[in-house]
Amino acid sequence: QVQLVESGGGLVQAGGSLTLSCAASGRTFSNYAMGWFRQAPGKEREFVAGIRWSGGRTYHGDSVKGRFTISRDNAKNTVFLQMNSLKPEDTAVYYCAFQLTPNYYSAYDAADYDYWGQGTQVTVSS
Repeated sequence: QVQLVESGGGLVQAGGSLTLSCAASGRTFSNYAMGWFRQAPGKEREFVAGIRWSGGRTYHGDSVKGRFTISRDNAKNTVFLQMNSLKPEDTAVYYCAFQLTPNYYSAYDAADYDYWGQGTQVTVSS
């Protein structure tokens, strides 16, 4: 079992920045990846970013490329999402997710992730 705890959400004006954090605890695995998804009211859950823990390869959704950056701290089993140039359409609940990757990493599909955090609200005012 893996527990994920997100932090860092809040209210920010358009053009501002926020950094989300997600700390993983519980069982240890050698092959896994972590990602961020978001879900706005009335919309489907959307892939935001993902990172392979081994090697650190990153993936970013088209709507956030150039503005958001995912990174990790290996020693703390923590993944970060640096969000810059925020827009009102970035308003959503942001979820951290964990995927076991014994063979390959399926970054973009929420159904392929094994564990989820409780979510943190990000609100961008215009």
